[in-house]
Amino acid sequence: MEERTFWLVWSQISGVGPILLRRLQQHFGTLGAAWEASPAKLREVEGFGAKTVEAVVGKRSQIDPEKFLQQHLQKNPYFWTPADAEYPRLVLETPNPPAVLYYRGKVQPQENQGITPTVGIVGTRQPSEYGIRWTRRISAALAKQGFTIVSGMADGIDTEAHRACLEAGGRTLAVFGTGVDVVYPSHNRSLYEQILANGLVLSEYSAGTPPDRTRFPARNRIIAGLSRAVLVMEAPKKSGALITAQVANDFRRDVYALSARNDDYNFHGCLNLLVQGAKPIPIELDELLKMLGATPIKETENLGSLPLFAQSLPSNQPPLPDLEPELKQVFQAVSSEVLPFDLIVQKAGLAAGSVSSALLQLELMGLVTQLPGMRYQRC
Repeated sequence: MEERTFWLVWSQISGVGPILLRRLQQHFGTLGAAWEASPAKLREVEGFGAKTVEAVVGKRSQIDPEKFLQQHLQKNPYFWTPADAEYPRLVLETPNPPAVLYYRGKVQPQENQGITPTVGIVGTRQPSEYGIRWTRRISAALAKQGFTIVSGMADGIDTEAHRACLEAGGRTLAVFGTGVDVVYPSHNRSLYEQILANGLVLSEYSAGTPPDRTRFPARNRIIAGLSRAVLVMEAPKKSGALITAQVANDFRRDVYALSARNDDYNFHGCLNLLVQGAKPIPIELDELLKMLGATPIKETENLGSLPLFAQSLPSNQPPLPDLEPELKQVFQAVSSEVLPFDLIVQKAGLAAGSVSSALLQLELMGLVTQLPGMRYQRC
């Protein structure tokens, strides 16, 4: 059986989440081997106490992996697991990627590989005219520049971001806290159909999963994971958008917030983010585009297919400095051209954690500089 089958069946065991699954994989090599492991061997894995192991043994006895896969596919024909090459790379780099990521719509391989620039736009379900206006303006501008807009299709800011993106001819991803076949709120059915026609709906919950308030905070980590940067357009102090911002910060994504009057309650969450170090969204959209890694259209008319995150053209590299082997390997993967973190990981051929540590050391040595959106270039 394929490894993806075991990601699926392990995800059915209550109490065994993404972090424990990674520990199992690291300990046994594969989740297939972990599925066959004895209770004594399972207890060797950090986090697997007596109750957890008991739950695993009881559930395993009830599941035939191959039969479960075939039955599951009848209602859930489209999903990825970390064992699949198509699993979104940016999400896979996070500490707790979903064991199963269901989807519906149009898949774009470059998007899954982390090549297409993605920006999350989130905010309150009860936005002001000011918040709506800026959300639509920014979403449309980013869409026209080739950015994919990521949001959660909730009422308010999420809905406006999706709609403005589609109206501008762009592509958008909607992350659900329900199954991908359950539209919530229900009056967004038309928007849902539009997204499926040219975008993607994703969820870690299987088909038919109804809305539940406990599931929406968890889905926010997927929005943050899919995005190179997150824009919080309007959010009071108690807002789910702030969870997305916090997770994005934990994932080392850039967080931006829309500023407003100090006495406007709906923006108190944004004001707190700014105090905590979030970047203010500039009034001039060209400036925002530059901050996110795009060059204003008027400056790129003759650049052909230059990627949006490539702000400078390649130049002759200076001689390599004397570095430790691993630092040298990472430094060689970086160039004068701006490169996203995941591409550097791929070029270096090292674990993401090792590359991240090496890049930090190279920054401190003045050899590499970090730009918004987890992008790097040589100094």
